[in-house]
Amino acid sequence: MDRRVVITGLGVVAPNGVGVPAFTNAVKMGISGISHDRQLQDLQFSCQIAGKPEITENMKLSYFSELELRGFNSTGILYGVIAGLEAWADAKLPSNGPEPDWDTGILFGSGTSGVDKFRESIYKIDDLQTRRLGSNVVAQTMNSGISAYLGGKLGAGNQVTTNSSACVTGTESILMAFDRIRSGQAKRMLAGSTGESGPYIWAGFDAMRVCTFRHNDTPEKGSRPMSASASGFVPGSGAGAMVLEDLESAIQRDAPIYAEVLGGNVNSGGQRGEGTMTAPNSAAVQRCITEALKKAGVKGKDIDAINGHLTATSKDSLEIENWAEALDRREADFPYINSLKSMTGHCLSGAGSIECVASVLQLYDGFIFPNINCEDLHPEIASVINPSCVPSGLIIKNINLLAKASFGFGDVNACIIFKKYKN
Repeated sequence: MDRRVVITGLGVVAPNGVGVPAFTNAVKMGISGISHDRQLQDLQFSCQIAGKPEITENMKLSYFSELELRGFNSTGILYGVIAGLEAWADAKLPSNGPEPDWDTGILFGSGTSGVDKFRESIYKIDDLQTRRLGSNVVAQTMNSGISAYLGGKLGAGNQVTTNSSACVTGTESILMAFDRIRSGQAKRMLAGSTGESGPYIWAGFDAMRVCTFRHNDTPEKGSRPMSASASGFVPGSGAGAMVLEDLESAIQRDAPIYAEVLGGNVNSGGQRGEGTMTAPNSAAVQRCITEALKKAGVKGKDIDAINGHLTATSKDSLEIENWAEALDRREADFPYINSLKSMTGHCLSGAGSIECVASVLQLYDGFIFPNINCEDLHPEIASVINPSCVPSGLIIKNINLLAKASFGFGDVNACIIFKKYKN
């Protein structure tokens, strides 16, 4: 028998807010976390703005010991551990005991891990200083470093692993955790993803000329999803996390419940048709959405709001068309839709999970957050949906069903359906 799966804890490290309270306020108020990055300027990047979470030294010491921080410079693991442990505490779960918790697993995604540590290691190796690399190089640079760190801090005894699917990573991790709980293989899973920050992560995208270069002097205006004046995405970083739990277990321990996960779907366009390494196959995108609805047991007409992928690139118009086709809803009948990237930039492998946290908060608190920098809706989008479906200001409204999708390099897709929890 399939079990009902609910969300009992949230954690987030985002460019516009570290911690759920700060993030919630920023999302509601339309506060941007994008700023000028002096390092990118010095390195002569075309795009010299970025979304980067602000982590203080005191905050680091709240989650890591001084010994752990010695030689530690993996921002991805840093962000993921902070977000993951916040979600765990938010779910009112106990700290790790002397024995493994066989009912708890971790599925925490990452695109890359420890790039700065790799760079540091390469220089030491080239300088014949291999013995001075330190004992934590492997833990910081292995792709599963984030799940390994969290697994040790929480004593998780169920599956502890890391997935990696480009920009789809976070949404996929939540769906994988959902499947494990629903099938009875775990009572709870800490799921999410993290994305590192810095020039060695962002340089490739700058070289591809997919990042904006027109707003180096006006950073907060730089990320413009669905806008006619969008000129590319703004690189970002951070992590999102949530505790998914068997409903029966959550009720037994009187846990807070933010929302219910009804189901979803993951697929690929196979880089066939119009799909390539960097472009989506529309047939696959539409199929991913329709199959997600089917698996969740809902209809397209039932969706109240969409949190899109929407990166402020030329593919935004195509994404709206794909949503309209998959839901069979157009013009004023289209649901509300928003893009968190207008405030955070594109957090890459961390994007899906951060955006899922924002999606769940909208269901739980009864609001639809604004799309900033979209006062000039792209005419191709305006020809498909009514501009009123793209809110430019905060809307206070109880919504029941929200669809969240992520689309990534490699022509991969994920769509998840969240529902407001009702007894």
